[in-house]
Amino acid sequence: MREQIIGLITPTMAVVFILVFLVLWNRGKMGNYVLAFAASYLFFCIGFAATHLLDTSTLYIFHVTQFFYTLSTVSALWGLATRVGQPPYLGVHLTIYGLSAATLAIAVVMSSDIAPRLIIVNTGYGAMYLIGVMTLLGAHQREAIDKLIIAAQALLGAQFLIRPVLTLLVESSIAADAYRESIYYSVVNLSLSLISLVAAMVLVGACVYDQIKAVRERAEMDMLTGLRTRRAFEQDVVAQIEKAKLEGIPVSLVVADIDHFKSVNDVWGHQVGDKAIAAFGHVIEDTIRDTDIAGRIGGEEFCVLAWNCDGEAAVAMAERIRKRLGATQVEGMPDDHRLTASFGVAGRKEGEGYGKLFARTDAALYKAKQEGRNRTLADGEDKGRSASVTQLVPNSSDLRAKA
Repeated sequence: MREQIIGLITPTMAVVFILVFLVLWNRGKMGNYVLAFAASYLFFCIGFAATHLLDTSTLYIFHVTQFFYTLSTVSALWGLATRVGQPPYLGVHLTIYGLSAATLAIAVVMSSDIAPRLIIVNTGYGAMYLIGVMTLLGAHQREAIDKLIIAAQALLGAQFLIRPVLTLLVESSIAADAYRESIYYSVVNLSLSLISLVAAMVLVGACVYDQIKAVRERAEMDMLTGLRTRRAFEQDVVAQIEKAKLEGIPVSLVVADIDHFKSVNDVWGHQVGDKAIAAFGHVIEDTIRDTDIAGRIGGEEFCVLAWNCDGEAAVAMAERIRKRLGATQVEGMPDDHRLTASFGVAGRKEGEGYGKLFARTDAALYKAKQEGRNRTLADGEDKGRSASVTQLVPNSSDLRAKA
């Protein structure tokens, strides 16, 4: 009876974490990866309970527990991979499970000794965690919590590979009917309780971190465009420029301003003006790379820090944005009218900080507007790049005259 109670401590603890993850997912409006963590502990709970409650002498017991433990492992790895935007490699995990299950079936038929079965199933779990760790290592950006997750997953994988071998060196043969009285079973209870607790705490910590980060990002996000506010943009850009200095990576700045924006508000109203600003923000976000930083730094003024990008490449990026904006229909504006924008571009010079770089970029923008707008001008150039205009937004006096 005492063994039964002790054996239920781990699945009871798993139930607690299932509820924690469900609450985090529901109250925090978090992604489906949090549900995957809850599912992982649900399957773990079922698998552990089956091991503890079912008759260990039956031939199917290890297949049942392997099935649920595999679901637990794959759910956790899917959630972790999804959280960092990496592929979960479900096909690879399914292949490992299939090979382990087939090998386990042979071992069950050939011998009543469960030692080979333990090595087979645990090796499969270890291989899955090894692939999971390699997947997480492939993520582009890793914060401290991500490194902690990788360490926890590596520990899980290592214990699955090492624990059965070390335990069976002490207890080389285990009869099926004596499994729950074996040293191995005691080690399993202890190690799984401790490691599942550590892993759950790390995952809960990751969820809390993600929630705090999401709140912070919402506070730093311009609600109209989805880009950074000026303060958040400048903080991130200053940090990135310092990083570029240390690593010797070229960066460039692009400043853009919507042409004749006051006319949009005067003629079609501020609601259409807001839609125009939002449209420009979406064009920028869809055009730049993940490594670039974009923000709305004024009413109709935007700025982009192009990472690992010299001035000439930044000019090409600005031109792509300008042309896409010129082809974008803004809701509320006539079909034959399009927004245009002027762009200033400057590449960072040796030893230059954000202040001087922005001043040169802004001066290039001012000159582009003096030349007639709807063009891109790089710092130091006398004449900017322009293309045929689909339809410039006229100023308000022109429209009133037409009316």
